Amino acid sequence: MGQPQRVEEPFRRRRSRKIRKSHPSLKKNIDAFTQVSEFQKEEVRRELFYSYMLLIMKFGLLVVFLTSLGSLAFASHQRVNRNLELSYLLEKESKKLNGLRLRFDEMFTNGGEQSFFKEQDQWIAPNSVRVIWR
Repeated sequence: MGQPQRVEEPFRRRRSRKIRKSHPSLKKNIDAFTQVSEFQKEEVRRELFYSYMLLIMKFGLLVVFLTSLGSLAFASHQRVNRNLELSYLLEKESKKLNGLRLRFDEMFTNGGEQSFFKEQDQWIAPNSVRVIWR
């Protein structure tokens, strides 16, 4: 009766070792050739990453260049079309101005007033003043 009973604790495992990462620089059993080859592999991966980044940047610059070139071509096309339209209108108005100038000069020649009245399709009374509204 007199003995105290022992209470058993659940089994706990102690971790006596630390978990190490499997990185080549942490391993102790690596010889020099293996270290050099690992370093070369990392260097190749780094160069490949940089070349991909450079390729992406070049592609981006190409896209910017092509869109700029396209917008410049479109603006140039619009400008040429406007210039053609304005030159056509200028030529048309110049011809109209030359025709009106010749007609105006004909009015001040001998008999110009009579030819002007003959051009009109309405009858004008002899003692009236003609007013032309335009």
